[in-house]
Amino acid sequence: MKKKASWYDFLWIWAIVYFSLGFFNILFAWLGLIDFIVPLIFATAGGNKNFCNKYCGRGQLFVVLGNSLKLSRNRPTPRFIVSQWFRAGFLVFFMTMFTSMIFQTVLVARGVSSLRQAVKLFWTFRVPWKWAYTPGFLPSGWEWVAQFSYGFYSLMLTSTLIGLIVMILFRPRSWCTFCPMGTMTQGICKLKNRG
Repeated sequence: MKKKASWYDFLWIWAIVYFSLGFFNILFAWLGLIDFIVPLIFATAGGNKNFCNKYCGRGQLFVVLGNSLKLSRNRPTPRFIVSQWFRAGFLVFFMTMFTSMIFQTVLVARGVSSLRQAVKLFWTFRVPWKWAYTPGFLPSGWEWVAQFSYGFYSLMLTSTLIGLIVMILFRPRSWCTFCPMGTMTQGICKLKNRG
């Protein structure tokens, strides 16, 4: 008997909506903070990974693309990717990139640096993204809001592209095995459930 679909089975649509909105107006990138804050709330308050297991729109998108559309080779995820050292190393790398993004935002907020209207893919390749924001849209002194948007959208887009690559090569939710948010929430859950 087929399982009845729940409302949260359609949260993969959120991932598509998020990237679509950010494509046309970079300020929508701030909505991605939902995907950062809510998993931490679930882990801290509930001591569980329900967000990752049930409500993560990106994980669901990989399942839809990988299983339903048969875009995944469905091979086991290599052991080194699932290992604790790889997960921890990727989290450190990810947090370093996040800190760099915050630092750039602070420089723009202080007037030391000007707004960079580009999305950085894989933390390396700058892709001009000028159509998504019109200078002067925000009040003077608030350009840092747009700078954070560009940085955060870059981070979200890069991590999704990495997820798509590993989804195609391995199982659909292979990204979930080393997702930085999953690693953080797992650590929080272990600490919370230790007592």
